[in-house]
Amino acid sequence: MSTFKAPKGTYDLIPPESAKYLAVREAISAPLRNSGYGYIETPGFENVELFARGVGESTDIVTKEMYAFETKGGDRLALRPEGTASVLRAALEANLHKAGNLPVKLWYSGSYYRYERPQKGRYRHFSQVGAEAIGAEDPALDAELIILADQAYRSLGLRNFRILLNSLGDKECRPVYRAALQEFLRGLDLDEETLRRAEINPLRVLDDKRDDVQKQLTGAPLLRDYLCDACKAYHEEVRDLITAAGVSFEDDPKLVRGLDYYTRTTFEFVHDGLGSQSAVGGGGRYDGLSEMIGGPALPSVGWALGVDRTVLALEAEGVELEIPASTSVFAVPLGEEARRVLFGVVTELRKLGVPADFSYGAKGLKGAMKNANRSGARYTVVAGERDLAEGVVQLKDMESGEQAAVGVGEIVGELRSRLG
Repeated sequence: MSTFKAPKGTYDLIPPESAKYLAVREAISAPLRNSGYGYIETPGFENVELFARGVGESTDIVTKEMYAFETKGGDRLALRPEGTASVLRAALEANLHKAGNLPVKLWYSGSYYRYERPQKGRYRHFSQVGAEAIGAEDPALDAELIILADQAYRSLGLRNFRILLNSLGDKECRPVYRAALQEFLRGLDLDEETLRRAEINPLRVLDDKRDDVQKQLTGAPLLRDYLCDACKAYHEEVRDLITAAGVSFEDDPKLVRGLDYYTRTTFEFVHDGLGSQSAVGGGGRYDGLSEMIGGPALPSVGWALGVDRTVLALEAEGVELEIPASTSVFAVPLGEEARRVLFGVVTELRKLGVPADFSYGAKGLKGAMKNANRSGARYTVVAGERDLAEGVVQLKDMESGEQAAVGVGEIVGELRSRLG
């Protein structure tokens, strides 16, 4: 028994459960790969200022949840709490926006870290798949990403999720709303920290999850009533395109998300079967983020979907993913000559793309067959000295129980034929 355990608020992915997570990652990324998005991978830590500027100094992520540290060389770094700022930084550093093909469409998958109070669905280490479309201001791009996320969830068999949609305006109309909201908030009975937050970014107060705060927000001015004509027209086109694609959504005028960089379109995917941690993913447009981190004006949009919460949503709906067995053929040698021959068979099958495993450790027939059963293999190949003397091996169908002798030189072809 090891004296070490996984850190508080984290988890290990262990077979066979880990196969679900791989299947979810594959399902979420598949529509992106079919829509022109290329894979990007960024470091697990970045300069603290990247997140302070981009995510926002008033956000809980930066003020309370970020794992920040100083290196021996004096650099101030942070484990990445989200993906967008890192991906945009990497795209700018590589000058992808100068290649002449905008938007730059990227997808990613990885681990993220936030110091939070651990509970089911909220971890200090969590996994996401995300997508970013950088360098184009087009309602069709916003709609595309929402539709692709909906497609990914439905391909997994999820049905009981909802899409919440809102517009946060832009630099033309949001300041007017900001002033009106601040005036409203100053008249409420809020604690000192929340009042300070209201002065820095009042929209963040709308995202406060505390009941005593939410009760006081009844009657707060809504951003939709302050949108300029351009933002209204943009939002209507996004709504029309999503509707035309057959994707259902709900307008949520209080939806602001937890990051400061969002402009115009913002959306969230929620699943009511998850309790308080109901958000399984979300995103939106972030037209000013590039300039915030020192880049040129690059209007962009993106989302991130939580792998862990998606798995919980599948469990809440009772959806069982069809995960193929990791092993199709299991070889059981009885004797040294059989070990040499069957190891060669297994090696050849693997070269041909057939998942195959081998009974290691010189086990007896009974123990080796138990391993074959546990592997989930459809077929088991057994060979002993008598079999090899006759030039055959025994091929057993683990589903039907039928067993037949097959020539040593024919076994690979026979298995490929049976497995299609």
